Amino acid sequence: MALLSDTEVKTALGGLPGWEAVGTEIVKEYKFADFNEAMGFVNRVAQAAEAANHHPDIDIRWNKVRLALSTHSEGGLTKNDVTLAGQIEGLAGAG
Repeated sequence: MALLSDTEVKTALGGLPGWEAVGTEIVKEYKFADFNEAMGFVNRVAQAAEAANHHPDIDIRWNKVRLALSTHSEGGLTKNDVTLAGQIEGLAGAG
């Protein structure tokens, strides 16, 4: 799978509110009312990631969840990262 150019990453991030490029990843932190809501979100993300066979790095801090996406096998960002980020955006409010 081809790596995205800097221009392609910037364009993709324009449609993904709150996501930002950090090195070879795109990242976003979500904040929830409590731990239970945060874990519900993580479980929804896990199901989507498993279905896509594309897994984010997940950091959970009580009511905050930080996700980082990168295609490690390619050494950077690919369409898979942008696609999964878009799916995650839909899951954030699906609780």
